[in-house]
Order: sequence, then C-alpha cells, then structure tokens
Amino acid sequence: MMKTIANKISICLAALLISLTGIILTGCKKGFLEAKPSTNIVQPVSLDDFESLLEGDNFTYSTSALPVLSADEYSFIDYPTWQSTVTATERNAYVWASDLFAGESNIQDWARPYIAVFYANNILSGLEKIEITPDNEAKYNCIKGWALFERAYYFYDLSRNFCKVYDPATANTDLGIPLKLKPEIDEVVQRSTLQQSYDQILKDLNSARVLLGTSIPTDKKNKATAVSAYALQARIFLSMGAYSKAELAADSCLMLYNKLIDYQKVSTTAIFPFDKLNEETLFTTATVPTYSTCAGTFNNFIIIDNNLLKLYDANDLRLKIYFKPSAQGYIMGGNYFGQNIFPYTGLATDEIYLIKAECAARNGNTTAGLAALNALLSKRYPASSFTPLTATTPKQALDLILLERRKELVWRGLRWDDIRRLNKDGAGIVLTRVLNNLTIKLLPNDVRYVFPIPDDEIALSRIKQNPR
Repeated sequence: MMKTIANKISICLAALLISLTGIILTGCKKGFLEAKPSTNIVQPVSLDDFESLLEGDNFTYSTSALPVLSADEYSFIDYPTWQSTVTATERNAYVWASDLFAGESNIQDWARPYIAVFYANNILSGLEKIEITPDNEAKYNCIKGWALFERAYYFYDLSRNFCKVYDPATANTDLGIPLKLKPEIDEVVQRSTLQQSYDQILKDLNSARVLLGTSIPTDKKNKATAVSAYALQARIFLSMGAYSKAELAADSCLMLYNKLIDYQKVSTTAIFPFDKLNEETLFTTATVPTYSTCAGTFNNFIIIDNNLLKLYDANDLRLKIYFKPSAQGYIMGGNYFGQNIFPYTGLATDEIYLIKAECAARNGNTTAGLAALNALLSKRYPASSFTPLTATTPKQALDLILLERRKELVWRGLRWDDIRRLNKDGAGIVLTRVLNNLTIKLLPNDVRYVFPIPDDEIALSRIKQNPR
C-alpha cells in the first residue's frame, strides 16, 4: 500500500514537473523557475513517502550530458553522420557552436537537475511538518540528510556546467545559478553570485554529512551516505582549486570506505562488464537520456578518440574493459551503471583515489600521491605485469596522476571539468575537431567553456544569460 501511495505521489509530482519544464507548452506563460503548480496533486506527507521518493528513479538520469558531448573523448565517424544527429544540440555541442541549442526547447541538461532540486525541496519542506520523536529521529535525519545531499549534488552539476570555473578572486561577481531553496515555484529566483552558489552547495553538503550514516548500502547505490558526502566534497574542492580541503575530504572518504574493483576479475568480453551494485560505486547517477550520441554501447556512429586510446599500454585491462571494437574503430563499453547505455556520472572510489593522489602531489607530498595512484593501478593491471609508477619530483608525480585520471575516468563527464580547471591554471589544452575537412578549435579559457542557459528559460524567467 505504501509503495502504491508513494508511486502516486511520484507520478503526480512528475506530471507537475513535466508541465513546469515545458514538455507541455500549450498555453504556458511561465518558465520552470516561476510556473505555478497544479493544486490537484497528492502531496508526500510521511517519512515513508519521502523515503520512497528518494529511492525512486526521480534523480537517476539527472546530470547534464553536455560535458560528454563537448569533450575530446570521441569523434563522429564522418560528416554525414554528424549532420544526422537526432538533436541540433548534440550536433552543436560537438563543434562548440555559439548557438548551442539552435532554438530547441525543454533542454533536459538544465531542467532535469532542477526537477531533482524540486523533489528535494518538497521533501525538506514536508519534513518541517513532522514532529521528531525518539522512534523516528534516525530515519528523519537520514531522509533530511539525503535530500540535502541531492540538492547539493544537482546545484553543483548546474554550477559546473552553466557557470565559470570557480576563482576566489572573482567568485563574488561571477554569475552563479538560481538557488531554489523552497518548493514554491511561483517565486522567480534570479542568479546568485558564484560564491553564493558554492556557499549554499557546501552548506547543504556539510549539513547532510552530519545527518547521514557511514555505511555503504549494497542494494541502493542511489542512497546518500556520509561517505558519498565526503566524496562529493572532494570533487567540489578539487574543482575549486582548494587542494588541501579536497585531500582532507578524500582522506575522510577513504578512511570510511576504500574498496576497489580488481579488474583481473572483470570480463573483457561482456557487453556490460560492471554490475550496477559494484563495490566501487558510492552514489550512482547517469546523464540525461536525451542524446543518442552519448549512448556508448551499441553506438556505431561515433568512435573513441584515437589519441585517447594510444594512452593505454597493451597490459592495461581498462583498454579491453572500457572499449569495444566496432566497424569504424572503438566505442565505449558498459560502465558503472550496469546495463545502461548512457554515461555514468556518479561518485566512485577510483575517482577519490585519484583526487587524493593529485592533491597530495600538488601539496608537495610525492610519496603519498604515488601511493594512492599505485593502489588504484594495481587493480587495473594483471599482477604479473604491474610495475608501480615512480617520480622524483611533485611535478613528475602530478603529470603521471593527471594522465591516469584521464584514462580512468573516461566517459564520465569529468574530462570537460578537468580541461576547464587545468586551462585556468595555464595547461594550454586546445581542443580540435576535424569535420568535412574543416579544422575547428576551442582555445583555452574560451567563453564557450560555459554552456548557455536554454533560450526558453531566459525568455520566460528573464535571468541573465552567459556570454557565448
């Protein structure tokens, strides 16, 4: 009975959100941030209701796919194939076109994270009406922490895609995101500063971490824990260039949970080599299932970039596990989301080992950095062919770590973030596409590294647009 009620709640809220995000546009006068909800919906009212909403699929496909589409990990097999993409957005993202959306509306890369925020805000608001008792306190705290984590997670996804790279010198004037903190959607919220956005994200995350338990659920990889909160903190602090804080968060995460998958035990021939409940996953999400270009498995109209493939040596098990041969080259195989063809974007321990390694090297501790890196790599090579990496300087160690980061975290939407933050520090990475015998380049720190807010949202909510 409870599951049926929760499903009705979810369905009704989903119907509301569909109208809010513009899927149903007939007679719509308002955008997602200001549309009025129907008064005819079933509201979640109990802890069981809230838990069912959090355990459902409402948050699963909610991160932007634009970073995957825009990064240098793949190419189209030819010009006609590029021309025939299902949406103009994925075609334009490939060449970093200024008019990214080309008039297309209901852009899920923007809408879906805000839908997740809407659910989280509804839960947080509903919790205020529930009396805390000794019998329900533990469950109450878990649900509240989970909802706060979700809000932080999707606020950050929006911030890293639709805002500049964080710079403490300009964060108080750079544009952030609209911070929707209440479920009332008739309130128009303008963009905050980037500093305000990150302050809110970290505030939610700190509050969540205190409320959440430390054990990793084996059957609910979308359930937030203190471990995933530390992992998200590590990811965020790394992107901010706050390396000491990122290393501390990574250490805190790995102190609680540090399991790695032994790739010697992973099939090199299976279409889906990883289980969704694999032991590295801390919190699972995938990109919005909007773009066929992102559908790595069974996708024969793109190929993995050959320069990327050349980075793997013959003994590296990732080469056979991550990539599968196709008629034109290699395509992505399965990922940490199990039998799912869209990119995995969640939090996993391999990323945390790499954050620990990078930050230790940047903080001058070569030994600790290489120790974390080699702990990971020892699970990526046959034992008979693995030789621990060595370096004599922090710079040499950092170069090795960044190279392994690129090889390990392929097709997770993180490469685009890395290019942005590394170029900000002077890495000088230039992206290049060759299409119809035309060479297209994206130079370091170009304004197009910040995605534009969808045109229909700008028109309806009147929030400020990004330069393009």
